[in-house]
Amino acid sequence: MTRREPISRSIAASFVAVIILWVGVAPVVQAQIAPLEDLAGFPRCHLQIESKRTGANHDIEAWIADTPARQAQGLMFVRELPATRGMLFVYDEPRMLGMWMKNTYIELDMLFIRADGRVAWIAEHAQPHSLDTIAAPRPVQYVLELRGGEVQRLGLRTGDRVWRLTEGKRTKL
Repeated sequence: MTRREPISRSIAASFVAVIILWVGVAPVVQAQIAPLEDLAGFPRCHLQIESKRTGANHDIEAWIADTPARQAQGLMFVRELPATRGMLFVYDEPRMLGMWMKNTYIELDMLFIRADGRVAWIAEHAQPHSLDTIAAPRPVQYVLELRGGEVQRLGLRTGDRVWRLTEGKRTKL
């Protein structure tokens, strides 16, 4: 009987460990196996990035990732992204944000944007399929993903301003 007691405790401990692991991993697995939404179903917006340095304006048509499911999907499985397209991740309030490139087939540039529309931090040439976390060093409310190399091509910098264009007029994000 004394021999069975340690085995029972070992089995119980293993069972508890499996439950804890499942509870911690289940949301991640759920996010990864949720059905993908066709990008045509995502809301879209017209953005304009104003260069603080040159005063130039750059127009971008962006899909809006405004729900947890759309944010989890992002640009996964997209194989081409035109220079004038992107995806805007929108959050209710500023927060520390981290992105990754799992199941993303194209190189991306990421603009991490404050609540006031100013670019706070830029990550260039994020590598396809990387599981490394790409995160801004301070809280932001938006992330704009563009085709890799666009930040350099357009001469974008931190401090640039991102606007939403509505009926030809600039409005805050």
